[in-house]
Amino acid sequence: MSTLVIKDLHVEVGDKEILKGVDLIINGGEVHALMGPNGNGKSTLLSTIMGHPKYKVTQGTITLDGKDLLAMDVDERARAGLFLGMQYPQEIPGITNSDFLRAAMNSRRDTPISLFKFIRTLDKNIAELNMDENLAHRYLNEGFSGGEKKRNEILQMKLLEPSIALLDEIDSGLDIDALHVVSDAINSMRSDDFGCIMVSHYERMFELVQPTHVHVLVSGRIVENGGYELVEKIDNEGYEWIKEKGIEIDEEDFNHGIILGACGKKEQLNNE
Repeated sequence: MSTLVIKDLHVEVGDKEILKGVDLIINGGEVHALMGPNGNGKSTLLSTIMGHPKYKVTQGTITLDGKDLLAMDVDERARAGLFLGMQYPQEIPGITNSDFLRAAMNSRRDTPISLFKFIRTLDKNIAELNMDENLAHRYLNEGFSGGEKKRNEILQMKLLEPSIALLDEIDSGLDIDALHVVSDAINSMRSDDFGCIMVSHYERMFELVQPTHVHVLVSGRIVENGGYELVEKIDNEGYEWIKEKGIEIDEEDFNHGIILGACGKKEQLNNE
């Protein structure tokens, strides 16, 4: 069982401090929901953990099983067991999806996976995700729809079998059927050897993938911790109650963040 520990994390982008002292511990077997208004640091936190060079850590530590992640390059963090499911997956012309996936799998293995075993594993997971078989032979994410890109991120996660996954709005752009497929895939990985942080604005996602822990991130700090009841509170009340805690919030970002209860997708899903 792996453990990701974040202590007093401060992060800047340019001259602006985004994260202002985040403390978080994620263990194998746990699914942590990270919620909060837009523009308050959720994606920054995940990208920083993975090592995006845009984000500068000015204070604090991040360790995985006692190893200093901040001393590692991005590829070293991936080999150590981290995976980032991106909100906006990039298109990479010239590299086929299957070649990319096989290279990624081999980077975490002592001996390369055989072609036969790779094809068998790839085909099995493509079928489970109800993906077009031809996507494996196309250039990575090039011409993929938004939903296809998100399923492809989950395909990567299933093949790489990370110890800690960071999923940044993996449900955005998915239709109703795809949301169920992706949720089932995430749930199928739940075990003591798999921990996860999920960012989403939609209560329905957390209904389908029930979190063990819920955190609210506002103004670069985690201001509330709880269980699934916290998801329900946000769905019913938005984030207005956060103001009672005396936390300063940018009104524009604050208002944009309250989208749970009015989500048309949720109404459709509840009718399923």
